[in-house]
Amino acid sequence: MESTRNKLIKLLAEHTEDYISGQMLSEKLNISRSAIWKHMKELERDGYQIEAKSKVGYRIIGFPERITENTIQWGLKTKWLGKKVIHREVTNSTQVVAHQEAKENKGHGTVVIADEQKIGRGRMSRAWHSKRGSGMWLSMILRPELPPYLAPQLTLLTAVALADTISDMTGTEPLIKWPNDILFANQKKCAGILTEMQAEQDKIQYVVIGVGLNVNQQLSDWPEEIQERATSLQIETNQSWSIQSIIQEFLCTFEKTYDMYMKKGFVEIKKKWENYGFKIGEWITIYTLQEKKKAIFAGIASDGALLIRNESGKVERLYSGEIDWFNKKA
Repeated sequence: MESTRNKLIKLLAEHTEDYISGQMLSEKLNISRSAIWKHMKELERDGYQIEAKSKVGYRIIGFPERITENTIQWGLKTKWLGKKVIHREVTNSTQVVAHQEAKENKGHGTVVIADEQKIGRGRMSRAWHSKRGSGMWLSMILRPELPPYLAPQLTLLTAVALADTISDMTGTEPLIKWPNDILFANQKKCAGILTEMQAEQDKIQYVVIGVGLNVNQQLSDWPEEIQERATSLQIETNQSWSIQSIIQEFLCTFEKTYDMYMKKGFVEIKKKWENYGFKIGEWITIYTLQEKKKAIFAGIASDGALLIRNESGKVERLYSGEIDWFNKKA
């Protein structure tokens, strides 16, 4: 059930150019005018600037800089994603929180957001540096009606939505490195995606998709050993960005992309992914658990697998592995 506080925020959002009276708020929310006043004080503590005029009413004249459940939901133009937001100032990992919430039956579209992660992680348990207030650190709980073998497509779908968000907001041209990284032409990484699933043999119970996007870091914010590989939107554009706005834009873009996928399948996602694809048509080195080999990156298959053309011209599918995008030692 939607909270009184969220209903109040929606009502205020409908009256940003004028005032809404305390009496009208009281009637619509079925609470006393004294309770309305207390809610307004709570919003002020969250950083909202509330203007109150005697015998006229209330309106919001300023919005908070910091992220909270309310500031994300204020103006969020989604139908189902982010209707439940869980915010943590500091957490070990949004993935961990999201798994806990999913096991407690939190609904499809629940979003967990953190200002800072102490133990942020990517694929293969690699560390992800998640400094306070410097990036978008979030995880989404999804309950798709899909067979488990299609779950990897959700990673590729998320990468498309994230690349679209970055391109639309910053005017830059991001690239997607299979399966889950966002790079720029300088081959530096600004984002990663981690998809984890709880499933039975033929049914997904839930999927948690974690997204880490570097937004306002400088190179000095990272350890020396990763400075040659890491970048942020601020570094690439020479300007700082509103993390709140980026989160809202990403959630809207993801919802549209996900809805298209559930309605039409993977075909359109595949086309968009390949338009962003890093090193498509070029020679790459692939590292798997069994071997290291060179091949031409031919695109992605209809199920999301990596397509490579080996030296003899034969096309193969790979479902796991690492693409060499720096000069790794053999």
